[in-house]
Amino acid sequence: MQIIGLCRFSYPAEGGFQVEHDSIEARTAYLYAPARMEERLRHFECICLPGLKAQSDGDFIFLILVGEAMPAVYLERLRALIADFPQARIVARPPGPHRQVCQQVINAARDMSQPCLEFRHDDDDAVAVNFIEELRAAALDISALRARHRLVALDWNRGYVARPDAEGLCAEPCMTPFWGVAQAVAVAPGVRQSIMNFGHQKLIQFMPTLSFTDSPMYLRGHNDHNDSRQKKHVKPVELPRLDAEGEAEIKRRFAVDCDHIRRVFA
Repeated sequence: MQIIGLCRFSYPAEGGFQVEHDSIEARTAYLYAPARMEERLRHFECICLPGLKAQSDGDFIFLILVGEAMPAVYLERLRALIADFPQARIVARPPGPHRQVCQQVINAARDMSQPCLEFRHDDDDAVAVNFIEELRAAALDISALRARHRLVALDWNRGYVARPDAEGLCAEPCMTPFWGVAQAVAVAPGVRQSIMNFGHQKLIQFMPTLSFTDSPMYLRGHNDHNDSRQKKHVKPVELPRLDAEGEAEIKRRFAVDCDHIRRVFA
């Protein structure tokens, strides 16, 4: 069974952002501002990639959607970060309708004759090192359900919210359903709709959904450039700093190394 993940890395889509811009040019300028790009690359390196590279089941594709206008210096750094990640592919597209472009990118990588498990992934989030293994096992467990439905959602709702900085990682456990990380949609053969055709919190309105809560499966990044944190009246979230035991647990579950974070964010 094919498994495909999609990460939009500062892709200047039409729509798809909670913060609106007056034009694509304004959105592109916002996305590629040097301070923002430096932060996105740090989070991508320290939070997003380690757990994906360390998956216990490495049979998946990870698509990184970027804009064709991404400055070359950032594109080269992105390529360097995934040089040892054979599952990753950078896909460049011009600006276009958010859901349509994401659907096209996913389907271009699919074998449409086979069922597919699709997951979305932000560049500052992490999944546990056994996420792909657990996703594949869960999909096999619900084979009868998948045979009856074009789309079935699977959601792991337990994890951590975390903020990296020069001193390491501040984080605390949480349980939030349909948060968009450690979430997937099982798509039947021939179906062209993708996980990106639906808001992550609205999957339950359109298809059967299953929730798993037995173990932490995600590390949800919390930082000043989160799209959801750009609106007015968004209150800061105070997170406790991890001690040595907490850092060891995060490394075991997500391959996120707090010593690496300290070096990169210093």
